Amino acid sequence: MPEGHTLHRLADQVTATFAGRVVRAASPQGRFAGSAALVDGQVLVGAEAWGKHLFIAFPDDRFVHIHLGLYGKLDVATGEAVPPAIGQVRLRLVAADRDWQAWADLRGATTCELVTREQRDAVVARSGPDPLRGDADPDRAWARIRRSKAPIGGLLMDQAVLAGVGNVYRAELLFRHRVDPLRPGSTLRVGQWHAMWEDLVALMREGVRTGRIDTVRPEHTPEAMGRPPRRDDHGGEVYVYRRTGQPCHVCGVAVRTAELQGRNLFWCPRCQRRFRSRALQ
Repeated sequence: MPEGHTLHRLADQVTATFAGRVVRAASPQGRFAGSAALVDGQVLVGAEAWGKHLFIAFPDDRFVHIHLGLYGKLDVATGEAVPPAIGQVRLRLVAADRDWQAWADLRGATTCELVTREQRDAVVARSGPDPLRGDADPDRAWARIRRSKAPIGGLLMDQAVLAGVGNVYRAELLFRHRVDPLRPGSTLRVGQWHAMWEDLVALMREGVRTGRIDTVRPEHTPEAMGRPPRRDDHGGEVYVYRRTGQPCHVCGVAVRTAELQGRNLFWCPRCQRRFRSRALQ
């Protein structure tokens, strides 16, 4: 599932390509045809992301709300001619000048719906703070974390606690801060949380800039360590994500994996030692 940095990149791309332009909206697949007709021929105001939600704004407080889910994809392109729609295109947006055309095709999304301002605000209200937004308040997430006995590895993936974090950022953030993924959220100290938040903001901003997730520090890059670069469809240099059985870049112990709340969890058993409450010792 795309993580928050991907949605923010898409929001920037849609805004840069279409904002202020009249767009034609259609649903070649047919599932969004009625709603597409309501914004067809309107000026696209802009786009913004909140966590894993994308909102494309139109006049009269109308928003196309998109959640890509596991398999969704939004392709934005420009060229001399708009190609025929291929496959199950739920929504197509097209803008054209005399010698320039742009289009965006949405496929496979979990959510594609036309919503009002109130409905958009309701989605945002159900979401935790987004580290990529300037108005994000880390203390909102901390208020949930410090009261919960659930594993911090699960809380970081709860979009009502923290918006935009997926499996990669979850695994890598916990490794970088040497935190046991199964440690109860309520046992974290506020200083630990703020350090994690600041690190997460920096990592995700870099993800927006580059379009990939790189989490290793300079001393652990392939060049610094004299090791081959990572080969993975997801790309990016990481410490533990999808590195099960491979040696930790820091200590050399084999990376482990287990399932937590239906998702694969990755960690280093030496660098992220099992948490033991002093109250139980």
